[in-house]
Amino acid sequence: MHPDPQSCPPGSSPAPEPSDSLAALAELIAVVDRLRDPEHGCPWDLEQTHASLVPYVLEEAHEVADAIRHGDDRHLEEELGDLLLQVVLHARIAREQERFDLAGIARGISTKLLRRHPHVFAPPADPAAGNRGSGGDSAAVTRTWEEIKAQEAAAAAAEAAATEPSSLASSLATASPLSDRLAAKVRGLPALAGAKTISKQAAVAGFEWDDLLGVWTKVHEELDELKEAVEEARSSGDRAHAQEELGDVLFTLVNVARWCGIDPEEGLAGTNHRFLDRFSRVEAALGGDLRGRSLQELEGLWRQAKAEIRAEAAADAAASSASGPTSNPAANREG
Repeated sequence: MHPDPQSCPPGSSPAPEPSDSLAALAELIAVVDRLRDPEHGCPWDLEQTHASLVPYVLEEAHEVADAIRHGDDRHLEEELGDLLLQVVLHARIAREQERFDLAGIARGISTKLLRRHPHVFAPPADPAAGNRGSGGDSAAVTRTWEEIKAQEAAAAAAEAAATEPSSLASSLATASPLSDRLAAKVRGLPALAGAKTISKQAAVAGFEWDDLLGVWTKVHEELDELKEAVEEARSSGDRAHAQEELGDVLFTLVNVARWCGIDPEEGLAGTNHRFLDRFSRVEAALGGDLRGRSLQELEGLWRQAKAEIRAEAAADAAASSASGPTSNPAANREG
């Protein structure tokens, strides 16, 4: 299936003029090409490799997420630009080594989107074509997406087995397809996001508690094991077991979040923000110097900071209610 994604069905709006976007992207490509020029480029940029840029890719992705959380369009535009730079820079490095290029990246994702959206790009006579637009069934789309991904993974495993029939990896791929897919999917994710993905997919496959009470029982069990491991670590100095038990607690709490429909990453990010907000007020109250202060004094200032923030939030909410619906785009964003 290779429909024209630019074609517009009757009654739809025409695609926006792409010339400005393409010109701006071409300018960025030219800038990166100059930065990587062996004779006239930037020494720092010329030293970079795929591996050396990994911290910057992660940093920029997290800064994009932070801008989204705060509903800051100006910041989001800037951070998306930084993330786009990483894509173009990686493509340039790969092109220098004749491995792949930006055109291949773009064609690859376009082909994937066409393949995984048969309900959008199928001919009008196709039954799948009925599930379109804002009134369509998004749950059905998700199921179809996962089915197509599973088919792609099975095809890739079959191809690997055919090219390397004696390899252990090929035989394991057919024995544990879900584990293989999840291992590949979470390999580059932060641990918390990886735990969320693993627990969700394992539950879909049937590896699940009967109810939330069972999850809470597991949380308390893991907490007790962590306490024991911490005591062992304090006496023996060996922290490896305690670290494993801490991971078990965190993974189980991710399952609690999944059962409650809560995003653990968003929850922890919110806690980080609230802590820094409160801590900054404690610092300010003490002139920036916490040394020599008693725990009681610090705790009192912490409670005072919490009360101040709560009062300010209530005042903001009252003012917002009095002036009508908010125009903050973050207020209408799910999750």
